[in-house]
Order: sequence, then structure tokens, then C-alpha cells
Amino acid sequence: MRSNAPLLFALLALSVPAAAQELPHAFVGARVLPIAGAPIDDGIVVVQFGRIRAVGARGSVEVPAGAKVVEVKGKVLMPGLVDTHSHVGGGWGADSSAPIQPDVRMLDAVNCRDAGLQRAQAGGITTLNVMSGSGHLMSGQTIYLKNKDVRTIEEQCYRFPDGAPMGGMKMANGTNSQQDPPFPGTRGKSAALVRERFLAAQEYKRKIDAAAGDASKLPGRDLGHEAMLEILSGRRIVHHHTHRHDDIVTVLRLSKEFGFRVVLHHVSEAWKVADEIVAANAPCSLIVLDTPGGKLEAMDFDARSAAELERLGAPQLVAFHTDDWITDSRLFLRSAALAVRAGVSRETALAGLTLHGAKMLDLADRVGSLEPGKDADFVVLSGEPLSVYTRVEQTWVEGAKVFDLAIEEDRVWAEGGWGAGLARAGALCCVGEEVK
Repeated sequence: MRSNAPLLFALLALSVPAAAQELPHAFVGARVLPIAGAPIDDGIVVVQFGRIRAVGARGSVEVPAGAKVVEVKGKVLMPGLVDTHSHVGGGWGADSSAPIQPDVRMLDAVNCRDAGLQRAQAGGITTLNVMSGSGHLMSGQTIYLKNKDVRTIEEQCYRFPDGAPMGGMKMANGTNSQQDPPFPGTRGKSAALVRERFLAAQEYKRKIDAAAGDASKLPGRDLGHEAMLEILSGRRIVHHHTHRHDDIVTVLRLSKEFGFRVVLHHVSEAWKVADEIVAANAPCSLIVLDTPGGKLEAMDFDARSAAELERLGAPQLVAFHTDDWITDSRLFLRSAALAVRAGVSRETALAGLTLHGAKMLDLADRVGSLEPGKDADFVVLSGEPLSVYTRVEQTWVEGAKVFDLAIEEDRVWAEGGWGAGLARAGALCCVGEEVK
């Protein structure tokens, strides 16, 4: 009975939030950063049933009778962070059999109990776009996750209006996808293979339309083509890894040719083609590298890319991501801080961590800002978000606390190194080493 106690406690804990939502919670006294409006000193945020009920200054918002009052005076309260490009969850997507595999789903690959999700909670990240790697021209369907504690990934994923798990499509160009056959060996061949695959999907669609519902005339079902048609219809956004300015322009060219929506990811040389990006109204999910290493394609990386887009009148195109582990999820706030140091405004930087990213995932009606009716996803900070001294103290998802720095078991996720907090980490000490 004692050995099963931790598991029993975990299962009970997972069942508590839904019931707890019935009691309104009022967070009182913090400096509130709604993102969708001006900062509010001495603010009040009321949440209930997993949603935000009211946001405003003390005196303008009524604390409901019987509400649990949470005193957060001296703290900063802002929306949960949205990571538009992450690899937490240990998921592997496409394999070496082909360079284009749109039928592969991260839904079938992510471990919802992976430690990376706890690290992300410790960093204030409440929404994630989890995707496979960039070693393919198209490595499969990404998955948009609500970063809450669950038993299965089915409970964690956002959903399209028809109930299907929600996500985009991961694509890449440049040197990552240039490999030995059957992969392309050049940039020109990479674009040609992508173009051929889109044309094949269009032909598949013509055959379906021509069949007019006659099952005997329908083409054989093709999961890859079906996924491609979700791109062409606009249902599924392309999340495109691209670094060099010429590769960025190639993506814009293909997007225009086939009419698909795209978010440009990484875009190390966005500053070189900012005019073209703005003209195409292409959102950019930027990574702000602050560690040595990287790749040759990122040699001309410049942190002023966000500032250039803002200077051209398009701050709404700016968001940030971790590409975890490239940037540790626990340190996501510093990406915006470094962008500010490179010239972007504080307002755009904070929106780039929250609302702008939510828009890039078609989730702005639910998350990214503190507004009545939206999901009660928010972070309590010890100070100003862009200060190196600020700590994430609490992370709340749908009105339930998923991280608390004051709790020892949670603090290890915020402060520990690799394996910290993992009950089985000790068993992994010799992985990869010769057994003697």
C-alpha cells in the first residue's frame, strides 16, 4: 500500500482541478500585464471554471462573494507563455525512408509525462507547439498542447472545431534536409520535391471532386495527400524551419504559389529580407541564440530581426520560441529580453512571448492575453518579466496551479540540471557506455 501511495496521490491530484474550478479565485494586488491592454497597477484577476472572469484595477473589479483571495502584492501577473516551436515530450517523427512524410503525427509520438513538460511549466510556458525535427523537407504534423498534468495526450491537446487534435505541419529547407538519397542534395532539388508533392495533392483533390461522391470513382485513400490538403485548405498552418535569406524567400515563393499559410521559424537572416517578409505578411517565430555553437546557416544571425520587422510597421509578425533544448524552456523569458536589447520595444517583446505566438497557432481566441472569457492560463513572476533577476514563482493552467517555486518538489524542475526530479534517473547512468 505504501509503495502505491505516490501513484494514488498523483491520480487524485489530476481529478481535483475540475472540482476546484467551481470556487472563484481572485488574484489581488499584482501589477497585471494583460498584453491586450495597458499594464494595471494593483490589479485583480478573477478566474472560475478554468476561464478568466474579470480583469481590472482594484475598485473597478468586484471580488465575488466566497471567492478564494490569493494575495500577490508586489508580484507581476501576465498570460502564460506560448512556445511556438518546441521539442519537449521526447517525440520522434519521420524516419529515413523519405524526405517528405506529411502523414506522420506527433500526436502518436509525444510522451505527455516527459520531464520536459515540467521544465516548461517551471519556465511559465502554458501552450506549446511540439514538432519533430528539421531533417526532412516535411517531417509531419505538429501538435498544439495545453501544458497541464494529464494521464494521456488526448487530454492535453488543443482541438480543431470538429474535435480532431490541433496542429500544423513541420517543414524545413536549407542544409538540414540535404542528405544522401532519397533525400535531396541541393537547395534546388529540395524545392522541386516540395513542389511535386503539392502538385500531387492538388491532383488527388481533383480526382475526389470529379468522383462527386461516387465511391467507385474515388481514388484510394492516401493519408499523406489528406494531410497536404489540410495545408492547402488553410486548416493546417505550415511551420517552416528556415535560416538563410535565400531559403526564406524560397519559402515565401512556395507559399504564394500554392496558397498555404506559413509561419517562418528561426529566420536567422530575417533582417536581410525584412521587406519581403512584411510584404508577404508572413509571421516569424524567432529564436534568440545566446549560446555558442549552432550551424553555418546561422552565421549571419542578428538579434535585430525583430526590431527590423517592428521598424517596418509589422510588430504583429514577431514571436519567439525555445526550440528546446536549444534554449531551455525554463529560460524562455530571456529571449524577449535579448530582443529588447537588440532594439525591439518592450511591448512587442512581451506580446511575442504570448499573444503573437497564440495568433500563429490560431489560438488567440483562447490564450495569449488576460481577457474575460479566455482560458485562465497565467504566470506569477517575482518582478519585471525582462529582468535577469526575475523568477517564475507560479504557473497556472485553466485555473489550476501546475508549478509553485515554493514547493520543494517543483523547485527541482526550475533549478535542477538534466535528470533532476526524475525518479528513474539513476537507472540511466550507464546508457551508452560499455558494460564491463
